[in-house]
Amino acid sequence: MIRRPTSFIQSMLMMIYIRRMNLAQLDLNLLVALDALLTEGGVGRAAQRLNLSQPAVSHALRRLREATGDPLLVRVGPRMELTLHAQALRAPLAQALEQVRGLFQAQGFDPATSTRGFRLMMPDLCVDLLMPAVLAQVAAAAPGVRLDVVPWRGPAVLTPDFARTIDLVVAWTGEAYPGFHRQTLYTDRDVLAVRRGHPDIARLSTRAGFDAARHVAVVGAGEREDAIEPFLRQNGVERRIALAVPSYLQALRMTARSDLVAFVPGRLIAALAGPLDLVRVEPPIDPGEDRQYLFHPVVAQKDLGSAWIRDLVLRVGRGL
Repeated sequence: MIRRPTSFIQSMLMMIYIRRMNLAQLDLNLLVALDALLTEGGVGRAAQRLNLSQPAVSHALRRLREATGDPLLVRVGPRMELTLHAQALRAPLAQALEQVRGLFQAQGFDPATSTRGFRLMMPDLCVDLLMPAVLAQVAAAAPGVRLDVVPWRGPAVLTPDFARTIDLVVAWTGEAYPGFHRQTLYTDRDVLAVRRGHPDIARLSTRAGFDAARHVAVVGAGEREDAIEPFLRQNGVERRIALAVPSYLQALRMTARSDLVAFVPGRLIAALAGPLDLVRVEPPIDPGEDRQYLFHPVVAQKDLGSAWIRDLVLRVGRGL
């Protein structure tokens, strides 16, 4: 009894190994020829299917017989018939060819039916600004998709190895990193956040009021000072820092419950002014424009799913 192979590739590799053949000597175009021969059951019809000459297909059949050790097609009266071994190869061969073709085609992505998960790394302020709108769009277009947000851990993490684990990164750093593409996501300006009813709110826009105020600094993980501090020092400004916290959200919460003031991105104040009862105050010194960037791995450039989620985040960010 002939043992049916689980796949044609496995069968061919085993035969090649037994006969001590080199895999490099096997022309994989023979698999296509074999598929036509097994489907059409004859050299003439297979030649028409492949748009080749009959001698070329006959030559391919001879090579296949040598590789498999089986005649594959035998004459029975006026017709050619498949051998038992050839019949056993038909289904595994069709499956193997379909898998090989898939290696050279971009994987499709249908948001409506996908259950894929995406990993996004971004700081907490970007989570608050972007994710409500991102989630609303994902829920409408791709209800089965899951988003995993990874906390921002600093630019040192943006390595080629990390690129293989992530779909996109949002960060303020404008540097270029090996293995990542960079695009501008949105721009912002830092302003002062104070609680509604702050006793010195009218003076905070003056240099004297700013200098006298007690500030909350935001010092992220792995950093030694607030990102705004070098700019302030260059302009001769020294804040009275009463408290340092690791995130902008904590700074805003402390500001909402005290007379402390916080130098934070203006868009974040706009998003949370209502829930936290905050007021935006223009500082006496203009810190200039901030930019947030979207980084995506070069290895995911042609991945249709990754392209879909980063395009969605870009639309949300640029629509702020």
